Amino acid sequence: MLVEDGGSELLGDVERLRASTIELRECRGAEASDRLASVVNQVDGLDLERAGGVARAFTVYFQLVNLAEERHRVRILRGRSRSGALIPESLAATVAELRAQLGAAQVSVLLGRLEIMPVLTAHPTEARRRAIVDSLRRIAMVMDQLDDERRSASELADAERRLYEEVTILWRTSQLRRTRPTPLDEIRSVMSVFDESLFSLVPVLYREMERALGAAEPVRPYLRWGSWVGGDRDGNPNVTHEVLEAGLAIQSEHVLLALEAAARRIGRSLTLSDDWTPPSGELTLALDAAEVAVGSNAREVRAHSPGEPHRAALLLAAERLRATRLGAGGGYPSADAFVGDLRTIQDSLRAAGADRVAGGELQNLIWQAETFGFHFASLEVREHSSVHRAVLAELLPGRETDAVGLDAAATGAMVAPAGELSTTADEVLATIRTIARMQSRYGTESCRRYIVSFTRSAADVVAVRALARLAVPDAPMEIDVVPLFESRADLEAAPGVLDRLLELPGWRSWLESRGRRLEVMLGYSDATKDAGYLAANVALYGAQSALVAWGERNRVELTLFHGRGGAIGRGGGPARRAIGAQAPGSLAGRFKITEQGEVIFARYGNHSLALRHIEQVTSAVLTASTPHHAVTLRSAEERYSDAAELMAKASEAAYRDLVGAPGFADFFARVTPIDEISRLALGSRPSRRNSGPVRDLEQLRAIPWVFAWAQNRCNLPGWFGLGTGLKVVADRHGMPYVRQMVADWPFLASIVDNAEMSLAKADPMIAGLYLERGQRPDLVARIREEYRLTRRMVLETTEHDRILASHPILRMAVDLRNPYVDALSFLQLRFLRELGRVGGEGHEAELLSDLVRLTVNGVAAGLQNTG
Repeated sequence: MLVEDGGSELLGDVERLRASTIELRECRGAEASDRLASVVNQVDGLDLERAGGVARAFTVYFQLVNLAEERHRVRILRGRSRSGALIPESLAATVAELRAQLGAAQVSVLLGRLEIMPVLTAHPTEARRRAIVDSLRRIAMVMDQLDDERRSASELADAERRLYEEVTILWRTSQLRRTRPTPLDEIRSVMSVFDESLFSLVPVLYREMERALGAAEPVRPYLRWGSWVGGDRDGNPNVTHEVLEAGLAIQSEHVLLALEAAARRIGRSLTLSDDWTPPSGELTLALDAAEVAVGSNAREVRAHSPGEPHRAALLLAAERLRATRLGAGGGYPSADAFVGDLRTIQDSLRAAGADRVAGGELQNLIWQAETFGFHFASLEVREHSSVHRAVLAELLPGRETDAVGLDAAATGAMVAPAGELSTTADEVLATIRTIARMQSRYGTESCRRYIVSFTRSAADVVAVRALARLAVPDAPMEIDVVPLFESRADLEAAPGVLDRLLELPGWRSWLESRGRRLEVMLGYSDATKDAGYLAANVALYGAQSALVAWGERNRVELTLFHGRGGAIGRGGGPARRAIGAQAPGSLAGRFKITEQGEVIFARYGNHSLALRHIEQVTSAVLTASTPHHAVTLRSAEERYSDAAELMAKASEAAYRDLVGAPGFADFFARVTPIDEISRLALGSRPSRRNSGPVRDLEQLRAIPWVFAWAQNRCNLPGWFGLGTGLKVVADRHGMPYVRQMVADWPFLASIVDNAEMSLAKADPMIAGLYLERGQRPDLVARIREEYRLTRRMVLETTEHDRILASHPILRMAVDLRNPYVDALSFLQLRFLRELGRVGGEGHEAELLSDLVRLTVNGVAAGLQNTG
């Protein structure tokens, strides 16, 4: 394809650079320096247009390699499944292990409280355009055909022709977004994942659980979905109450279309004659009610289903779903009403002896309706606590706005003051009114949670309840205010904030009405940016332990909501390992976590991989919720918590010594492509919390912070300070103690494991070229010294001779990819250097800026990570 489009010269330049970077990886000492200079000269010798073509080639190459690896994982999963052997971390293997350990009765109790809730967010970490994602999806569909051994020779030849066509389209599609996506664009993008995999995934998952349990009855749905897409207002002025309402309407349309299509498909197959499968009395009554609701269309349905009452009932239900979607008369008042009709059909089939039909495709539809309702995911609103404080000061001038005053206001009779309000106040009240309106239309679960960013006091929580009373004094509305604790100091203060809330009579009464169930969110990204990798993780673990103790002390059933990002520096890493490392008692069968940006497509874009991921998460949550696991964690925590605190303090001191150094913000801006990342139009949300300069690190969000360090191949947020922390403990207790501590404590094992991944993707040679641009040898020396120390301490802890030695497949993947990522890094460095020379204005500057952003996309694809 490259030869067809750019001639053999383009392919030759790509191949020469590829060979050079591979050779460079194999060099040592003086030879490496000479080879490095040679590669730089080779890149600089390309004219700008050709350099752009080479960068595009490596970028598209990585997108196709990622797709090929994804398909290979699917093939492996299918092969394992066909073998009949128990697959580790599958539902079958996990249930068998737990039954042997706990007994069948205890497993049933554990499954009875199991709840897993991934929350999809629009955090801008998906670097690819929607057009690129769609192109890759089409290529994947062609690859499915090529994998199908049942295809004829002509069908395979046509699939191969399509493959060439689609790869050419991918190559000729611009990699760069020219306009920033709107929140509604982001919602539609997420809904494409629902259409492609999530809707069909749910019944397959529950069938797996059914087989694992050998259950005679359908399993209880335990998977629920949440979303911030269209509701995350924190720092995003583009998310308004109109967007919130439009977003839920889009979600609802997709779900209703999917349910209607499934109901029609299954309904047409229910051609069971009433001679052998008579309807129950309840079904007969339901048919009469449905005919009244549907009206004139009912006659056509009945005419096409003579003597087939079950078929008619389900097709009439499909008609009512259509009416619900169009807002016409005869629609369902709620998803529960639809599920009720499905169960009436199911019970009638069972009563007539058609158990297999009752428990077949119809049961799949019931699971889908129970899981997704009419809204797909519970849409959650998030706003910064400071916004609420400012609005209340405007709405309640002269009144007490401390926790006691706001708690009283939340339970008293209040009406928003008449007259003109500020835009902010008007928008906050309109958002709450929209929540009430959406609950009335789509059901309470469609939108009930309100996340308060940077919660620092009880007043920050009850402020939302007071605003709700002002906005909708009479309308029935349920709103669960979820405090979000983010910085290290806020995490430590969390139990005290909850204690203060318990002292408030109004909030205490609300807690009782919710069955003493409470949700608290922990923010990983800002904690890591604030305190560094190790200190943030220790603080988060400590906060979990303290909150679990608080819940037990106050008889509150606590759900901890983990605000993890995709990258290691934002709490990422393999989900199953992270789950097993949580503080004892913090799960109790319930797990809620954010899924962001490129992680959404990587985990849920492919049906087979999505199923495997959710199986692994389910397995990890069940295992981590057992008494045995809790005992193991508590024992390790008691023995090593003092050492962990010692590590954290030393680590944080090293981290703050670096980022707090005078001039560090300017240094960061020079050694990373942060300015170009900020212009990438990744998502609708700005990269900064206000309009300040990129060099204001306090206002820079955690995503671009992590993304920028990945681009310059340092990966600093995923390891910096860990070496210092390990060394402090080793100096005091010896290396055998450190090794035992990591071996005994899954929490610390996870930290070291994840840091290994960050270190493997980091590259001192390439990073050094970026760091030289900062003209701060003192800061460069600190980074290099900590890198060498961390690498050495990790290897001594694991007793390995190289990073990722215990993960050979991952190690091989990183080794294979690194030279190709190097090629893009060399090109990016050239473009950045020339951009600095020409300044920020003019056609050449615009071209160079585009080329930098192209390489940013390529490096992100190569490392399979953005933020």
